[in-house]
Amino acid sequence: MRVLVVEDEPLLAGAIAEWLRDEAHAVDVAHDGAGALERLDVNDYDVVVLDRDLPVVHGDDVCRTLIASGSSARVLMLTAAAEIDDRVTGLSLGADDYLPKPFAFPELAARVMALGRRSRPAVPPVLRRGELIVDLARREVFRGGRYVHLSKKEFGVLVELLRGEGAAISAEHLLEKVWDENADPFTAAVRITMLRLRRKLGDPAVIETVTGVGYRLP
Repeated sequence: MRVLVVEDEPLLAGAIAEWLRDEAHAVDVAHDGAGALERLDVNDYDVVVLDRDLPVVHGDDVCRTLIASGSSARVLMLTAAAEIDDRVTGLSLGADDYLPKPFAFPELAARVMALGRRSRPAVPPVLRRGELIVDLARREVFRGGRYVHLSKKEFGVLVELLRGEGAAISAEHLLEKVWDENADPFTAAVRITMLRLRRKLGDPAVIETVTGVGYRLP
């Protein structure tokens, strides 16, 4: 998934981002509300991990703006305030979930995953197409009973292709969902990752190139 982490404490923001990247998510980071709004204006996120007490533009205002825009992104609000009234206020702004600090990283990751399932059409925990089996929870891939070890990017690309249910997925969409804002739109990263993914999945090839459109799993 594509996740935006908005947290003004650099060490905490970096730790959250690194943990989520280890879960195979594409993660961007903003350290204030203005930076968050800039990224939300140009990128399509599945989940926004939003600290409430932000400089420049308060987290409440970021949440209001996001909801008013009609974005499908889900909001997990973070705050050091653990009182019930604070939680009610955060949720009343349109946040989908609320997590007080300090928190355990596994819980945050689990909540992000749960919200991500709500931001896009629901998919089963295990995806199957022909002899290809992908276990989303364990991040394991099998083809014809053979375990296939994939990198995080290869796994992310394969999941997006499976989500397409036979439709062609563009390289631009893959960059948006599997990489982050630092990815060069003119990079060959998608093509190179696709070559490695095809090689690992083996023959006969299961990924088709649709000329001028993208890639698909027929």
